Amino acid sequence: MLRVTEIFCSIQGESTHAGRPCAFVRLTGCPMRCVWCDSEYTFTGGEHVGLDEVMDQVRAFGCKLVEVTGGDPLAQPEAFTLIERLCSEGYEVLVETGGFFSTAGVDARAKIILDVKCPSSGEEPRNHWPNLERLRPDKDEVKFVIVNIADWNYTKKIIERYDLSKRAKAVLISPAWGQIDLKDLAHWVSTSGLDVRMQLQLHKYVWGPEARGV
Repeated sequence: MLRVTEIFCSIQGESTHAGRPCAFVRLTGCPMRCVWCDSEYTFTGGEHVGLDEVMDQVRAFGCKLVEVTGGDPLAQPEAFTLIERLCSEGYEVLVETGGFFSTAGVDARAKIILDVKCPSSGEEPRNHWPNLERLRPDKDEVKFVIVNIADWNYTKKIIERYDLSKRAKAVLISPAWGQIDLKDLAHWVSTSGLDVRMQLQLHKYVWGPEARGV
């Protein structure tokens, strides 16, 4: 059984897959409490759903790109089995994780989108740094949510320390919604000389920042 907040089909709002049709399995629970979190509704509640039922719902969408997200999906041991089953049925699987849990047990066929917590999140000390060393340049992406210049300077240090421009398929620079001037962030990115990508949360511009299940 999995504790599930919602399962829906929409467009992917972030990462290099932004704009693609995508089925989402959003699991309940996360050990982190980032101050800018936009999915606090996943911390508690949810419904217990069997793996077979989850698979049936995903199949019904007819969409070959699936993201397993949360919360942090790796908080539930059964999520690893779900990821394996999705991969075995030929789905292109994205796993978005906050980086507290080890990604070592995730099926190698899945693609990791790893969220590295910057200082302004309040959770930076809980980053599981070995996850960065497991990133694969042909598959995995790493994301930094930026609130201010201190977060940006921190991000640059981590990119250099772990050679992320070579270690990951993409390094994503994401503004915390409503908390930073987008022009400032665009200027920092464009003048950095780094091989990174500034991204916006496409789904929020389409449906609004409070929308769920879309």
